[in-house]
Amino acid sequence: MNIKSSAFKNEDFIPVRYTCDGEDISPEIEWDPVQNAKSYALIVEDPDAPGGIFIHWIIYNIKGTKLPENVKKVEKTELGIQGENDFGKIGYGGPCPPRTHPPHRYYFYVYALDTELPERSRITADELKNLMKGHIIDQGVIMGKYKRK
Repeated sequence: MNIKSSAFKNEDFIPVRYTCDGEDISPEIEWDPVQNAKSYALIVEDPDAPGGIFIHWIIYNIKGTKLPENVKKVEKTELGIQGENDFGKIGYGGPCPPRTHPPHRYYFYVYALDTELPERSRITADELKNLMKGHIIDQGVIMGKYKRK
């Protein structure tokens, strides 16, 4: 599954606008449709965080093949249901690595699912991954980097 963004190319730097140093809004993400997919889910992970994998965004039961820029930071949107990121907030939380760190990598994973998933309030990435087990029919990823000045 091919994933792309108008905000950054795979393995390029994510513009400041989409980080804690800018507007902290979600970038536009788009992917190829997958035959027989009933919904899609997206999880954004930073594997370079000091405490291990840090979750920046969870959204599932996505109907289309695109998330526009600046998805509202509420649980239920017309685009899908958003979970709780590791900042303890609902919706997107942009890259915000410690200033002393080298660039961190941010993986935007998109999963094509053969079903819609049950709604769960403040779902975490681990809970979503458990719900998706046995339902993933395809997946793809785009990675962006960010380093604070």
